[in-house]
Amino acid sequence: MKQKFNIITSTCVPLPLENVDTDQIIPARFLKATDKKGFGDNLFYDWRYDKDGTPKKDFVLNNPIYKGVILVAGKNFGSGSSREHAAWAIAGYGFRVVISSFFADIHKNNELNNFVLPVVVSEDFLSELFASIEADPDTEVTVDLPDQTVTNNGTGRSERFEINGYKKHCLINGIDDIDYLLQNKEKIEEWERKNRQ
Repeated sequence: MKQKFNIITSTCVPLPLENVDTDQIIPARFLKATDKKGFGDNLFYDWRYDKDGTPKKDFVLNNPIYKGVILVAGKNFGSGSSREHAAWAIAGYGFRVVISSFFADIHKNNELNNFVLPVVVSEDFLSELFASIEADPDTEVTVDLPDQTVTNNGTGRSERFEINGYKKHCLINGIDDIDYLLQNKEKIEEWERKNRQ
């Protein structure tokens, strides 16, 4: 059973860059590993560290004033190759939500499969959210999955977001595809018996 998802209120980490691709999220040289452990340490590695491994002070993940489990990203997040490792890195770092005005479809699904909620908002809402965080890094955002709303608590403005009903069910109940099948094993077997030719 995975961590259940309901309502999350958190400060945010802002990444106001457009067209962030999966190679920037997790560089290709880190893809040799076959399990999910340790990927969070290499999230945005080339932006986050110098060649000698020294943290770059001007990168947002190295700035202690920005913290929380919500990543706010610019338009077209997760483009490029379909590597699931990018979602592993985001989840491994500890993010539970990524907010953007547009996600690449495959990456969006990879996030959902790794219990990270991708929230699509309007560009106007996103711009206002970046402005709120810049003005006050302690600005909190509330993401309500049951009601499918995201609220900028700095301004009180809310928007509704869309999510596949099945994926919503899985996140709220902390189950993945295999868990879901096992929960419905008897129903599946009964259907197969009735429909066997």
